[in-house]
Amino acid sequence: MSAPHRTPHRTPRRARTAAAAALVTVLALTTAACQGQSPHPVPPAAGSSLPPVELSDIQDFIAKVPSWKADDWSKWAAKNGFTPEDIEAVRNFWDHKKVDDAKGIDTPTADPSKVRTPTAKEVVFPSLIRARPQAHPYDPNTAVVGKMLVETDEGTGHCSGTVVSDPSNPGKSNLVWTAAHCVHGGKDGKPFRNLAFIPAYNRSGALSNGKKKTAPDADRAPLGIWVSNNFYVMPQWTKEGLHYGNPASQFDFAVVRVVPPKGSTRSLEETVGGSVPVWFGAQPEDIASPSAYGYPAATPFDGVELEHCDSAPKPTPFVFDRSRPPMLSIGCNMTGGSSGGGWFTRKDGKTVLFSNTSIGNDIWLAGPNLGPDAKRMFDAFQQTR
Repeated sequence: MSAPHRTPHRTPRRARTAAAAALVTVLALTTAACQGQSPHPVPPAAGSSLPPVELSDIQDFIAKVPSWKADDWSKWAAKNGFTPEDIEAVRNFWDHKKVDDAKGIDTPTADPSKVRTPTAKEVVFPSLIRARPQAHPYDPNTAVVGKMLVETDEGTGHCSGTVVSDPSNPGKSNLVWTAAHCVHGGKDGKPFRNLAFIPAYNRSGALSNGKKKTAPDADRAPLGIWVSNNFYVMPQWTKEGLHYGNPASQFDFAVVRVVPPKGSTRSLEETVGGSVPVWFGAQPEDIASPSAYGYPAATPFDGVELEHCDSAPKPTPFVFDRSRPPMLSIGCNMTGGSSGGGWFTRKDGKTVLFSNTSIGNDIWLAGPNLGPDAKRMFDAFQQTR
C-alpha cells in the first residue's frame, strides 16, 4: 500500500502551553519495568470508600505486565470493565444527530513542567508545521483513516483512528489503532461506551463548508459505521493516565476490533481497500518524513476535514519516565479530535504506522513509540475474539 497521498485534533481543547523549549531527557529506545519511587498512599477518588492504594503495589503490578500471556491479558481486561457491549444497541445509538454532535476529544496538554525525569540535555523541539486539508475526494489510500466515535460521562465525542493490518487475518483485518485516552478515562476512569469507527468520513466533501447538517448519511459515512466489540489499552494507562502529558502518555495507544455494518460480510480492510502494518520498535533516527493524519475539531478546525502535517525532519524523542519507550514529537498544530490519528512513514517500500497522536500544544504534537510492550499487547489482542 502506498503512502497517504499528500495534496497542495467531548469539548474544545484546553489552552496549550507554548513552552516548547523545556529541558527533558533524550532517550535511546528501551523498555523496562517502572523504576522504583518512594512508596506513599494515593488518595482515593472523591466519595470513594475504598482504602488508599499503595504506589508500590501499582508498580509491582505494572512490572509484571511484560511477562503476561494472552490469557493474562484477557483476564485483566474482563476484571477491568473491558466487556463487549450489545452490538445492535451500539449500532442504534449512533444516529445522524449523535454523529454530527460528537465533539473533538481533548488532546492532553503537552506541559513540559510535568516532566519529572532528571535533565541530561536540552531538547530542541520541532518548529510549527501547519496542517493541511486532504483534497476531496479523498485519495483511496487515505480511506484507512477515519473518526473514532465514543460516549463518555460528559457526552459524545470523537477521535481519529487507522485501519491496521492483522497478521492473524491477512487481508481481512477488522482492527483500528487509536489513542488510549480516546477509549478509556485513565486513572480513576473507566472504559468509554458505544465505540464506533467511520472510515473515510466526509470523503466526498459533501459535509464541508457548513453543510454537515444537510449532508446525506451516505456522504457522512461512505463506508459505513463499524461498531467495536472489544479493545485493549496498556494497564499503565488505566492506572496512571491523566489529562496532561505524564509517564502514562508513553503508553497512550489502543487497538480496537470492529464488526461490519449490518448486512455486510466483508472485513474492514476489504471494505476500505487496504490496511497499514504497525512498525513496532521504530528507532527515531530511522523514521523518515513522518506524517500525522486526523480530524481536528477545536479552533481553527471544524472536525469535518481530514487534515495532515508532513514533517521533513525526523521526530524528536523525549521522555517523562526513562524506563519507558519515549514520546516522539513532530511540528503540527492539529487540535482536539485528531487524537489517536495515525503517524505514517515508509519502511521497505510500504506505508507503515509507527505512532499516534497523544499529547500536544500549539506548536507540536507527540505520540508514543510503540515498543516491545505494545507488540505484546497487540499479539495478545489478536488471540481475543
